[in-house]
Amino acid sequence: SNFNATSPRKLKAQFLGMDILSYSGAPCSHVVNLRCGSFRLYNIDQSLLKQNSHQGNFRSSSTLGGFRNVDLKVSSGSYDGYVIDGKEDARDISKPGESETKVVIPGMPDESNGESSAAVSSCFWEWKPKFKVHYEKSGCENVTSPPVLFLPGFGVGSFHYEKQLKDLGRDYRVWAIDFLGQGMSLPSENPTPDSSEGDTLERKDSAWGFGDEAEPWASELVYSIDLWQDQVRYFIEEVIGEPVYVVGNSLGGYVALYFAASNPHLVKGVTLLNATPFWGFLPNPITSPRLAKIFPLSGTFPLPSNVRKLTEFVWQKMSDPRSIAEILRQVYADHTTKVDKVFSRILETTQHPAAAASFASIMFAPRGQLSFGDALSRCKMNNVPICLMYGKEDPWVTPVWGLQVKRQVPEAPYYEISPAGHCPHDEVPEVVNYLLRGWIKNLETQGSIALPLLDDGESIDYSIARELEFVRDGSRKSLSVHFFGSKFSLWNRISSYIKSQFGNTDLKS
Repeated sequence: SNFNATSPRKLKAQFLGMDILSYSGAPCSHVVNLRCGSFRLYNIDQSLLKQNSHQGNFRSSSTLGGFRNVDLKVSSGSYDGYVIDGKEDARDISKPGESETKVVIPGMPDESNGESSAAVSSCFWEWKPKFKVHYEKSGCENVTSPPVLFLPGFGVGSFHYEKQLKDLGRDYRVWAIDFLGQGMSLPSENPTPDSSEGDTLERKDSAWGFGDEAEPWASELVYSIDLWQDQVRYFIEEVIGEPVYVVGNSLGGYVALYFAASNPHLVKGVTLLNATPFWGFLPNPITSPRLAKIFPLSGTFPLPSNVRKLTEFVWQKMSDPRSIAEILRQVYADHTTKVDKVFSRILETTQHPAAAASFASIMFAPRGQLSFGDALSRCKMNNVPICLMYGKEDPWVTPVWGLQVKRQVPEAPYYEISPAGHCPHDEVPEVVNYLLRGWIKNLETQGSIALPLLDDGESIDYSIARELEFVRDGSRKSLSVHFFGSKFSLWNRISSYIKSQFGNTDLKS
């Protein structure tokens, strides 16, 4: 019953109903201004089709470890879709009589109407000499509330969680950090100063990290997943001072899981937001010492001259404002999302003299000592609570990867949000914050408060599809969220589709 995740996209779309949507809207209309950092994404009219649920046998059972265990047997499948420019992008094959329950949730704090958001502070923490970590925090006055730590994806920083800091900081103590080598956690000195003679000012303004010899503090420096999970551990121990709920998007999700697997005593729970299951391509020198010797490059400083040439070529493309704009267009499903601040902060980071070499170190860093699957297994063994929230229209980490995690940890609640892309916390913060609040309350009350979208004592005979509605910028918005319980599996979903197409024949894995 194993599903081949590398099978053709068409097969995945047919079986899983998870098409990577191709937008057919108006031509690109974006504006880039290097001076002020302004940016406008495509404007595409979108309206929601009715989201239909899977029909099946869904019963509630006992509560264990903060989770409500739910058995799910799917017997018929459905496609979930929405309309783009008046064209139906996915077909509906659900049975008559199935319907959603609309749930009205709070919007983000509207400061224009006098609603107060949590104040956000920008801080620095010196982990080691020359290793200065930037982080942001809010809600420090909520001394009796549980702490929450957000970990960013690749290429961004704590600024990507501004909407969580301002909103969740009203109820919890919230932190978000910049990984070393990213955001504002870049070095303040050149790790490999150029010893050649020349104009001092010219050398100061040139790219850092490509000199002939590394400074003592940077001799073993490599921006790797092992370094980042170490950074998270010391940050929690020295700055926060108690176990936390860790939330990670993309790369940050991998680091969150890795950290929780290595330090379960410091973790109250892990939420994965479209977590990437891959990071690092070269063999790890500790777990594979013989194989690692074949690859002398391991992301350490000084970076070889041939790496510098490759980096200069790739970096010129990656740091181009048009490339940044295109990447943001890809990962956000709703192109009306305002990303001006995100765009300008990413652009600002690329202009730091250490940015290019840091990027090279990250790209050539070895794999972590723990794979994503190993980390997940350890978390399960140590009963670390896990919650999954995945944007369905993610073109990079497609929902099949979230469902693979769900399959390995079936007790973890899984929320599939649509329409939403690779960064649901920034694209639909109202929904992610609502679900995160509910999940934390469920754990803090040891299950006496039901999981989000489930009612207390509710007996469920089908997979839950809810339409969530909220107000943003004075107008109502809505989207669909599917919740899958503890017995959900990829095979359930595949077999339900086959049954709906070819009749209700017995299928066995």
